[in-house]
Amino acid sequence: MEQVIKDRINHLSKELRLPTFRNQFEIMASEAAEEDLVYEEYLLNLMEQEYLTRIENRKKASIRLAGFSEKLYLSDLNKDELPSEAAEKLSVLQRLDFIANSQNIIMSGNPGTGKTHMAIGLGIKACQQGYRVFYTTISRLLTQIRESRSEKTLRTLEGRFEKFDLVICDEFGYISFDKQGAELLFSHLSLRTGRKSTIITTNLSFDRWDEIFRDPVLTAAMVDRLTHKAHIINMNGKSYRMKETQRMSKTKKL
Repeated sequence: MEQVIKDRINHLSKELRLPTFRNQFEIMASEAAEEDLVYEEYLLNLMEQEYLTRIENRKKASIRLAGFSEKLYLSDLNKDELPSEAAEKLSVLQRLDFIANSQNIIMSGNPGTGKTHMAIGLGIKACQQGYRVFYTTISRLLTQIRESRSEKTLRTLEGRFEKFDLVICDEFGYISFDKQGAELLFSHLSLRTGRKSTIITTNLSFDRWDEIFRDPVLTAAMVDRLTHKAHIINMNGKSYRMKETQRMSKTKKL
């Protein structure tokens, strides 16, 4: 009879999609007996374990669906090696109030100073706190926009894009655009202005953005919209990769 009951619990928990319940009910039943817990306490503990596992799985799924190029966590950042302005603002930014306030973050500086790591780290933390996040490079985003436009599905893409709580646009400035590409990108990013948060990482200062858009009027409009009430962070500094190369070089000499 006992095995029949166990089989029935296994079957129903599978049908109800309660994997933790199915995997833990026997172990937790033994623990409950040893601790002399009443039935309600045992049931509550089992339900709490199922709930916590679901929350954790939801976080993992959110991180996976965000499309990060790699998993870079804020805890792995060495604040001492970050540019001074970034190190100073990190403690404020990681509270994620900028998402609740629909503010943007613009990280501008030379390559290798931690822009992508910091952006992805904030994105992963946002996923862990239940926000919907999307990561992309500017070149990949523009390709998606162009493809959607040709397939007449642009409105669907725009609808999804403007609903994310946080969008991270990496590598802004690595490629320039033709007039049509610049207009498409401007239109797409403008959907989120004042409503949702966007993080932009770029290797170019604002006075050089016209090198990308090749249109002074469009450049001015883009800068104005993205920087309104935004956190502007100077990320100029010595490259992480250069520092790592120098450390390795010294180690080899020793």
